[in-house]
Amino acid sequence: MPDPSPDLPPDSSSASSRDSSPARPPEPSPAAARRSVDREILRLALPSLGALIAEPLFVITDSAFIARVSTTSLAGLGLASTVLTTVVGLSVFLAYSTTAAVARAVGAGRMREAIARGVDAAWLALMIGAGCLLLLVVGGPVLLPLFGAGADVTAEAAVYLRISALGLPAMLSVQATTGLIRGLQDARLPLVVAVGGALLNIPLNAVLIFGLGLGIAGSATGTVISQWLMAGVLLGVVVRHARREGVALRPHLGSVAATGRESFPMLVRTLSLRIVTLVTVLVAARLGAVQLAAHQLASTVFMLLSLALDALAIAGQALTGRHLGAADTTTVHAVTSRLTRWGVGGGAVVGVVLLAASYVVPSWFSPDPAVQESLRAALWVLVIAQPVAGYVFVLDGVLMGAGDAPYLARAGMLTMLAVMPGAIVVWFWAPAGPLGLAALWGATNLLFMVARAVALGVRVRGDAWMRTGA
Repeated sequence: MPDPSPDLPPDSSSASSRDSSPARPPEPSPAAARRSVDREILRLALPSLGALIAEPLFVITDSAFIARVSTTSLAGLGLASTVLTTVVGLSVFLAYSTTAAVARAVGAGRMREAIARGVDAAWLALMIGAGCLLLLVVGGPVLLPLFGAGADVTAEAAVYLRISALGLPAMLSVQATTGLIRGLQDARLPLVVAVGGALLNIPLNAVLIFGLGLGIAGSATGTVISQWLMAGVLLGVVVRHARREGVALRPHLGSVAATGRESFPMLVRTLSLRIVTLVTVLVAARLGAVQLAAHQLASTVFMLLSLALDALAIAGQALTGRHLGAADTTTVHAVTSRLTRWGVGGGAVVGVVLLAASYVVPSWFSPDPAVQESLRAALWVLVIAQPVAGYVFVLDGVLMGAGDAPYLARAGMLTMLAVMPGAIVVWFWAPAGPLGLAALWGATNLLFMVARAVALGVRVRGDAWMRTGA
């Protein structure tokens, strides 16, 4: 029943009660408010940074080991990883949408609803993962030759893809459960699980690839084992939360389908990013096996850098969702302002570190001098792109947390179309050596980031994206 007291006229007793009540604490100063926002950001961003850096260590470990097997195997890993990361990347809405929905429910004080959203997302992840597994096992042999690589490269890619597909349900369930846990404002548990899985993958790869002589098949097998162990830990946490809140664990197909429909704009947004990635791989394959191998290594480094900067975006998702759920738009403005400053500054720092690393990292990854030269050229393009990338990732996270997925979907498709002419030019120009890969990364990474920065920057200047409530 609503409280009738606000409708009562003021009287002497109420005035006396007000006079005798303790004085309200003074509003915090702007500097104190900024420090409070900074503490909230760091509480979520620092553990997320560790977790996000740990995730690409799977690909880095595979790439580093397979580079010692042969350049052909490394190029095959690049093709197979492109397919796998496309499937996983397209399903990243399982994490992003879940984080935003759960955080809003938490901000509105609806914990049971928050856990129920996480359970639905976990079931949806397992269903999508099982479907993708079957699709890749059946369609992989048909899909891989379309990239235009040599027969030996394609054969290596087919081995890796067929085995790694067994880990897809685990990979996607990790995304969904991680989204739930981050939406609950807990970034430490995903860190522990991600680091544990990445560390376990290293000895598994060493034993299976070299100890047992399985080559690229051993790399895929070790990764699958690690991914299922990670999924088991996180799904166990979801079960514990559900039992505590009295949420049923069985799948409710109507709720699962509704979660899928709500996440569709995020799928479209992610699809636009993956199309750019696929086009980049197609052009790199046309440039030659050396450039394709170097592109795989550069993509691994870019993944590491982008996910490191994305830690701020995850903080933006969780905090924006929670404060909008609590109808606190003032704090949302403060969080957005602080995050954009941190994103650009962090990107600049990462760019300086990458510039120094570009002179030593290529030799760590590959013994082939031609691969090293092309990789270094791509890394120099990444150096320039990092401050813009920091700005883009932060605003992406803020708008995801706000549930502004329809705008992100539209902006994603438009920016994707904006970079296609550059990719087409490199395809027909096809310059040899490091220049070819540098031109490709300039067209499909640097210019793409600039286009996204414009689209997202225009959006956050207004308030149309700030919808409050659960």
